[in-house]
Amino acid sequence: MERMRQRAAGGISPAATLAEKVEWLIGNMWPPGAAPPRNNVETAAAIAAATGEDISSTTVWKLRTGRQDNPQLKTLTALATFFGVPIGYFGFPVEAAPIDDDLTFQALRREVDGGSVRGEVLRALIDLSPDARRLVDEMILAAARADRARLAGAG
Repeated sequence: MERMRQRAAGGISPAATLAEKVEWLIGNMWPPGAAPPRNNVETAAAIAAATGEDISSTTVWKLRTGRQDNPQLKTLTALATFFGVPIGYFGFPVEAAPIDDDLTFQALRREVDGGSVRGEVLRALIDLSPDARRLVDEMILAAARADRARLAGAG
């Protein structure tokens, strides 16, 4: 459910903070074979086990809360490896928009594979006329804005 809320809010912006990017990865790109983390200790343990890089729960906490915005390259490399994203996702000089779009599509594909988004709906978009696609775009964006407003009011 949390993944759907974050996705409803849209993909991550290239201008997002490191903390926002780390949160987005944890919520949207957690590896399918790894048990979802319940806390920073489990997050750090999963990353360390998968990458061999010793990362502490304190480091994860600092990254998630924005208290550390300039981590060591080895920490960013471990995160990139674990989540299967290019190191450029974290702000190294590469073209950020295509990376973010690609990650959004990867996260959406997981939702299709997981059954919460029906693949036939996405395939039907291909057959729509450009005008009909624009209408669907507007409806989706309006629904996302309404959902964000609802979630902000509930929090």
